[in-house]
Amino acid sequence: MENRNNITEFILLGLSQKKEIEVLCFLLFLLCYIAILIGNLLVMISITCSHLINHSMYFFLSFLSLADLCYTSTVTPKLIIDLLAEKKVISYNGCMTQLFTMHFFGGIEVFILTGMAYDRYVAICKPLHYTLIMSRWKCDAMIAASCFGGFLHSFGQFLLAIVLPYCGPNEIDHFFCDVYPLLKLACTDTSRIGLLVVANSGLMGLVTFVVLLVSYAVILYTVRSYSAENRHKALSTCSSHITVVVLFFAPLLFIYIRPATTLPEDKVFALFYTVIVPMLNPLIYTLRNMEMKNAIRRLGSHVTGSKDIN
Repeated sequence: MENRNNITEFILLGLSQKKEIEVLCFLLFLLCYIAILIGNLLVMISITCSHLINHSMYFFLSFLSLADLCYTSTVTPKLIIDLLAEKKVISYNGCMTQLFTMHFFGGIEVFILTGMAYDRYVAICKPLHYTLIMSRWKCDAMIAASCFGGFLHSFGQFLLAIVLPYCGPNEIDHFFCDVYPLLKLACTDTSRIGLLVVANSGLMGLVTFVVLLVSYAVILYTVRSYSAENRHKALSTCSSHITVVVLFFAPLLFIYIRPATTLPEDKVFALFYTVIVPMLNPLIYTLRNMEMKNAIRRLGSHVTGSKDIN
């Protein structure tokens, strides 16, 4: 315990050591975070204030936007502030809190994406039983299970990080606290703990990704017999989910499925699933979805007081 308490704070090396690049990144990620806030809040409010909240697909989408918002907020505000700071410091307790909350909301997002894939599978492959299978209480139970699964995953990562002794150095070559960069600072052999991290994050992500791909493969096989119009309608809803799944899981698996090592490219991939994907999700789910567009228009009409023509 004494060794661990030798470190009271960590220094984050961030994205770059060049001030010009940091100022540019500050402006870029500030705009990204504003877009994340506006986009995800717009999706949440549009669904909650319309009849779409009664449909399980949009019910899950509203919680996915909430998870996105919370997930990116554990990392992005600190990243933006640090880009203008002379010394990027985070306390030991703050570091462990960031690690826990990031994996908690990230785990919730993974399980919600799984629930959304299951919803599309039932809607397309078992349409006659859809209302019975995807009842509101079952949707509520799936959201609760997603939160519980996210907590178990996060608590596992948190335990693996907090039991390690940190006695120096205290420089983290990243822009947020995560398990792999912390393993490099531990004053002990971390090979076994590295395997546990791979099992907890890497294998969980890989298994979930494979399950999602199999479910969508079954959906694609099922819609072969549909008419051209119904096939197009079914695929238009699934294409958004598939796009989000690939964008989220591909960089995630690159980092966590390999042995406990850090690479220079990790920062770029981490930016992708902590900032870029939460910013793109609202666009992906609304650009090709007429019901979401109409819900946003009605919300805008209500806010401005103009007459809704739809």
